[in-house]
Amino acid sequence: MHKSSRIHNNDDLILPAAHDALTARIIERAGFQAYQIGGFALNGARHAYPDLVLTHFGEERTGFYDIIVASSLPVMIEADHCYGDVKNVTRTIRGYEALGVSALFFEDQRAPKRCDHLQELVSVNAIVSIIRAALAACSESEFFIIARTNAIEAYDFDEALRRGERYLQVDADGLFIESSRNVEQIERIGRYFKGASLCVNIFKGGDRTPWVSPDELHKMKFSMILYPTTILFRVMHTIEQAVRDLKAEKQL
Repeated sequence: MHKSSRIHNNDDLILPAAHDALTARIIERAGFQAYQIGGFALNGARHAYPDLVLTHFGEERTGFYDIIVASSLPVMIEADHCYGDVKNVTRTIRGYEALGVSALFFEDQRAPKRCDHLQELVSVNAIVSIIRAALAACSESEFFIIARTNAIEAYDFDEALRRGERYLQVDADGLFIESSRNVEQIERIGRYFKGASLCVNIFKGGDRTPWVSPDELHKMKFSMILYPTTILFRVMHTIEQAVRDLKAEKQL
């Protein structure tokens, strides 16, 4: 089976984020069926940068490659806004296909990224054009294209539903509505887009989207559950504790 088929056909994927090659290998050994690489974890671990699009396609492609070669699992990556407009899409899709990426999502937030209450989104028509270009650029029929909207933060919940519906109408393979505020919104998304392949982000500590168990999220019809910060934050905590102990000359 083609690796990407596991993302197309699996209804209950849990995708922890790998920030380096060792983490990807450990995720595979733990028995997960797929994993993700996101900009927050990659840029934080690789450059100590925040996720503000300070790196671009070439740098991120190198970072993704170093991780992907360490695991045989299907991998989903974050492609920001495809590093430009519709003209950049073909290079982005084909470049990541060549790396062995199985799925990617891109967002409708306008660059440069801003804090939540100052977010601006590109037009629906601009994202529709990107989706169409991405689908046309795929040389592998199993490559999975997910459209993400940040409309809850930038506008409101209803605008997120409207944008999500439009993105699916032009044949995006999956939909990712970012930053649900409560369980009721998560449930509404699952009902509204019943039958679609849906992603949800769960952050450590329940920031933005509240913590809901994977089993409950699958029952709400979310097929891909992403954990973009859980492993990285646990690693950071362990490193901080270790250096404090070393500084204090504690016996380890």
